[in-house]
Amino acid sequence: MINYNGNFIDQSNTNLINRGFLFGDCVFDTLKIVNNNILFWEEHYLRLMSSIRVLRMEIPDKFTPDFLEKEIFKTNSQIDSNFSGRVRLSVFRSGGGLYSPESSDPSYVIESKKSKDLLFKNHDKPYKVDLYKDYFIQPNFLSNLKTNNKILNVIGSVYASENELDNCVLLNDNKDVTEFLNGNIFIVNGSNILTPPLTSGCLNGVMRKKIIEMINASSDLEINETKISPFELISSDEIWLTNSICGVIAVSDYRNKKFSNNKAKRIIELFNMKIKNI
Repeated sequence: MINYNGNFIDQSNTNLINRGFLFGDCVFDTLKIVNNNILFWEEHYLRLMSSIRVLRMEIPDKFTPDFLEKEIFKTNSQIDSNFSGRVRLSVFRSGGGLYSPESSDPSYVIESKKSKDLLFKNHDKPYKVDLYKDYFIQPNFLSNLKTNNKILNVIGSVYASENELDNCVLLNDNKDVTEFLNGNIFIVNGSNILTPPLTSGCLNGVMRKKIIEMINASSDLEINETKISPFELISSDEIWLTNSICGVIAVSDYRNKKFSNNKAKRIIELFNMKIKNI
């Protein structure tokens, strides 16, 4: 029996209490959809399957890229036959048990939200950030996964709101720059662009991967995955937040310094050219 906000529900008739809710036994991916096309679907799918394996769930034979893509499109078609927007695909371990699960079979939930934003936007409006130092990310492989154990990000977001910030930079236990509350971080010094390595504990972001690939293919920019000290933020030319939904957001203010966004605009335009060619 479940008491949910004063209402009693027969537990046998609901999946409200599942392992994703009870133990964070869940991974998810957030997808940008443009005119029924999933951006970077192969990369998202491979990351999701890799994460499921790390959590030691069984991957059913039916969990092919084609099957999950069709399930996403079936869901989106309930909203719009030519859907554009964001989708969250969550996979959690089915069955009961306490810390020790009774089953390793996965269940999935697809949540779709329509949007009119087809292209990534150039964010010219102010975007103010600072460090969040109350809690730290553990620099290990589990931190690279996109699980629903995100309480640090939630508390950090409350801190940002309370301090009139748009976002916060998270540090790991070694006090190295790791990521933003909702995305990866890049800093720009001239033609040299830096981002923390996966060993820092940062999210293994799909947009992070695509930006690294794009910079490696350029003739005048250089990318380095390296440890970044908080002191390096103030001396950089640009600071970027990156994720699959927003693309690239250029920071305008960090503490008392103003930052440019010229190279961020260039990267955004390159991604938008790819989207227009879909």
